[in-house]
Amino acid sequence: MPVLSRLSAYAGNPIEDTDELAAKLKKEGRKIIKLNQGNPTAIFPTPKYIIDAYVSALKEGKTGYSFHAGIPELRQAVADRQNRLYDADFGLEDVIITQGVSESISFINSTFVDPGSRAVLLRPYYPTYLTFLKTVGGVPLFADYSEKEGFKFNPDSLEKALKKERKMPKFMIFSNPCNPTGTVMRRDELKEVVDIMNDHGIFLISDEIYDEIVFNGAKFTSISEVAKGTKYAIIGGASKNFDATGFRIGYMIVPEKDKTSIDVNRKIRDYAKMRLSSNTTAQYAFASALENRKEHEKAIRGMVDKIKDRVNRSCEVINEGKHMQVVQPNGAFYLLPKIDMKNLRLKNDFDVVQKLLLEEGVQVSRGSGFGAPDHIRIVALAPEDILELAIRKIDKFFVKHSK
Repeated sequence: MPVLSRLSAYAGNPIEDTDELAAKLKKEGRKIIKLNQGNPTAIFPTPKYIIDAYVSALKEGKTGYSFHAGIPELRQAVADRQNRLYDADFGLEDVIITQGVSESISFINSTFVDPGSRAVLLRPYYPTYLTFLKTVGGVPLFADYSEKEGFKFNPDSLEKALKKERKMPKFMIFSNPCNPTGTVMRRDELKEVVDIMNDHGIFLISDEIYDEIVFNGAKFTSISEVAKGTKYAIIGGASKNFDATGFRIGYMIVPEKDKTSIDVNRKIRDYAKMRLSSNTTAQYAFASALENRKEHEKAIRGMVDKIKDRVNRSCEVINEGKHMQVVQPNGAFYLLPKIDMKNLRLKNDFDVVQKLLLEEGVQVSRGSGFGAPDHIRIVALAPEDILELAIRKIDKFFVKHSK
């Protein structure tokens, strides 16, 4: 009898596929340009005012278990931020604090999914949407963004997928700004999503972890601005906008008062009880960060300006080459270039990322892990000169392996 569960086969994260190999090469003295992980803290140190708040919380002894759904100060601060930015009317009872967005995604799947339950994912998607779904026995129903139209939301693709499905999905989850494409959904696109979800009675989850990292003239619209009366939830956290990935503080907002939303809110809290609490010290530090708007504005403005320049320059360099083309992002810090695999002596994107790391010391993620075969994902956080060097190394690699 096998020891491991059948569903455990789906556990893992394609973003970290090559981490062990990269660590081995680094130990051997190789220089590795790491462009696979969206970790802003590795490039932009967490702002001092947040660190100071963490140290203060430690000194004040705020190191024990906290309330399972999160400290009231942080839950209210999260609600206040959403109300201020997006004209919402949330209270602290609508907010549940989680150990990063990853735990929110885990709780969502545990709450909604029985073996065989369906959930809608828009391709390309963030990989753990799929892995968390499959590890609890869920079945994905895919709809596609249109790459030809700049990864624009494709309502026809979603409607077609739903018409073919006999078993109606329980929820749909998507990220906006999108990881891995870096694109931001327009307000009218979001309204189309909401209308389709309402027509089919599907619960909607919007991952808005990058909502302040928007540039190139784009305007972010929160789902809360267009989904009033819809059954929905928002997930976000400290990792990206507040540059504190290691704090592992996320949140989930379930604001509506229909029976389904109330049941979801209660059940998410039940799952939160099972792990006792999130990092208490980090909760106090994040609450302070949310309240210190002046320092946050200064920090986020400087970071976004640099990210914009790095993303835009990287796009220019990629599109100069013959073997990759990329859609211009306007949010987050990711690039998802399409590879001309037909003209390469390489099997697939697995082969690309492995050999690229071994031969050129550049670590990226395979697009197939995001539902986008024949693509790679590049994290455009490093300084421009490093990004340009890495992209030119990738181009050199493709020239070497061209037919």
